[in-house]
Amino acid sequence: TMESIKRDIYLKRLIDREQNGLVKIITGIRRCGKSYLLNYLFYDYLKGKGITDSHIIKISLDDDENEDLLLPKALSRHIKSLIVDNDLYYVLLDEVQLADNFVGVLNGLLKLPNVDIYVTGSNSKFLSTDIVTEFRGRGDEVRILPLSFSEFMSAYNGTVANGWKDYYTYGGLPLVLSQKSEEAKMSYLKGQLKNVYLNDIIDRNRIQNEEQINAVVEILASSIGSLTNPLKLSNTFKSVANLPIADKTVSNFLSYLEDAFLVDKAKRYDVKGKKYLSTPSKYYFTDLGLRNAALGFRQQEENHIMENIIYLELLKRGFSVDVGIVEVAKRNEEGKVVRNYYEVDFIANRGNNKFYIQSAFAMDTEEKQEQEKKSLMNIKDFFKKIIIVKDDIKRKRDENGIVAMSIFDFLLDEKSIEY
Repeated sequence: TMESIKRDIYLKRLIDREQNGLVKIITGIRRCGKSYLLNYLFYDYLKGKGITDSHIIKISLDDDENEDLLLPKALSRHIKSLIVDNDLYYVLLDEVQLADNFVGVLNGLLKLPNVDIYVTGSNSKFLSTDIVTEFRGRGDEVRILPLSFSEFMSAYNGTVANGWKDYYTYGGLPLVLSQKSEEAKMSYLKGQLKNVYLNDIIDRNRIQNEEQINAVVEILASSIGSLTNPLKLSNTFKSVANLPIADKTVSNFLSYLEDAFLVDKAKRYDVKGKKYLSTPSKYYFTDLGLRNAALGFRQQEENHIMENIIYLELLKRGFSVDVGIVEVAKRNEEGKVVRNYYEVDFIANRGNNKFYIQSAFAMDTEEKQEQEKKSLMNIKDFFKKIIIVKDDIKRKRDENGIVAMSIFDFLLDEKSIEY
């Protein structure tokens, strides 16, 4: 059950930011456990260190009982009426974007010397763009993802191999765990995708043509981890789906899906030239259950899914993640310079540390090993290079310093790439 899953990595991030003078903004896709983190795990932590209930102001703005607090100035007045002494008050607001002028409300609270503020919200547009510009850097974002494989396994009864299959099929939305049968899980996810996530996006952005946005989601789902851009997608629709969608519309749809945290965009980085390339990019789904639901649970290529899971795991560990390209120039027999480009699946950055990571589903032949190492061998800096494979191999380092490890070692050990 959800109750048994400790989300310590995120709880620690909140605790590290305690009383830092900023609004702590917990963001992430709907239903991924933001409210649970704030209203249960963080609340229990506060109670555990002796904070009394009168000094924890906890309000869920999506609760019908609090409807009157959404009106102009109502929320501010209500919170201020509960602050009756000079001791520290913790203010926990769930789904804050629903309140009228929530930015004004938070700005007002920030002026009070004895208030520490924590909010959740499910739309990055509202939260990141409005809040960051309004607060001029007084917001501090903690992004939450659905359950990672290790979090999922902590509540799973069964072998790692079976857990892996369940996880890559049904994803990590906490509520999926309470659905008993495979049938129930599938219908729950299809329902959620349509009635919660897509409806939300359609309503919020006043999308007229539902068929178009559904088609964009489906094509992104079937091509996770492929390089793409709006024009390429627009052409695919014309040829495959016989559905004309302007590339500008596709571009808008992609940003709506990102705002709602349904997909994540990874930019390409040229390792030698040390620069970002504006196009094409790769898109990954924040939850694989929703990704599979978009395809009616038909296309399960485990190699692409594995790559998507590695991407999410790196995000969870606090890395910023790009996809890499390595240019190798060689002279051919005629003396002409020929440029070849090799892909690095992920470049994970955190602080001054950087890791180059290849997702290699199988490395069973010499040839395949050569191919997977090609891009890594051509990177001349001293950061660590890692290949993650599906086979249950023992971790090993080759003569070039490239480390190979199994996907399970990588996912089940928080520090797996660091030693």
